[in-house]
Amino acid sequence: MDDNNISKKFIPVTSVTSGDNIAVSSDIFCLPIQIVNICYIGNPGTNDDWVLIDAGMPRSADEIIGTAREIYGEHVPPKAIILTHGHFDHVGALLELVEQWNVPVYAHELEMPYLTGKKDYPEPDSTVEGGMVAKMSKLFPNEGIDLGTHVRALPADGSIPVLPGWKWIHTPGHTEGHISLFRERDRALIAGDAFVTVKQESLYKVITQEKEISGPPRYLTPDWAASKKSVEKLAALNPTMAITGHGLPMSGDELRVNLERLVSEFDEIAKPDYGKFVD
Repeated sequence: MDDNNISKKFIPVTSVTSGDNIAVSSDIFCLPIQIVNICYIGNPGTNDDWVLIDAGMPRSADEIIGTAREIYGEHVPPKAIILTHGHFDHVGALLELVEQWNVPVYAHELEMPYLTGKKDYPEPDSTVEGGMVAKMSKLFPNEGIDLGTHVRALPADGSIPVLPGWKWIHTPGHTEGHISLFRERDRALIAGDAFVTVKQESLYKVITQEKEISGPPRYLTPDWAASKKSVEKLAALNPTMAITGHGLPMSGDELRVNLERLVSEFDEIAKPDYGKFVD
């Protein structure tokens, strides 16, 4: 498993909620790390089975491991790490975590080239309509990483081997192999960056975490037609709670109303007026 400069990169943007472990339900925990969220799934104290969703910002491994210890106790590694996709802010600590925990990593088959050192993502579009974070995006790394034999493709039937009761849903647009996770029992949704609950292009809103339904981050989304279909697919699930890759969790009527609005006004709310990824 090769080292990678992504794990060493530091992005100087942090929200006011960074480091605040949020209990979304009895077995779902959301940890904001600077400008991105990771999730822990598993009931504390009932058994040693838990799973990490995404791997945060570069240089965040110690914080991710420390929070895991607070929730599940010492010396209890996850059964696996599931990736919604492989952008730098979702795999920033991944190489260190895999080395520490020696657990498998699961991702969609279409993300595999970006996780095995074969492909890089498109460079971020710092010219896209938006705010200061969009302009700063030219500093964000777009390189893939090489997990070697640690990464495995998710089963084609939508199941997740280490998460019974959950299914993965292909939600492309932000990346080719982007997935979201859904549990029918309580209609819990982990959306990744298929949609987010903060205006991710605006530095002020990223820092303050002001809630605002939005599409995927504009500066790293190359396929807006696919993104729109993905949002429609997730809204049709009628989720009762949603944890997104950026922004605070939403639930109940707030989530329902905002998702309906995003679907009906996607081109106005989500799709930028200009940028290299816009048709």
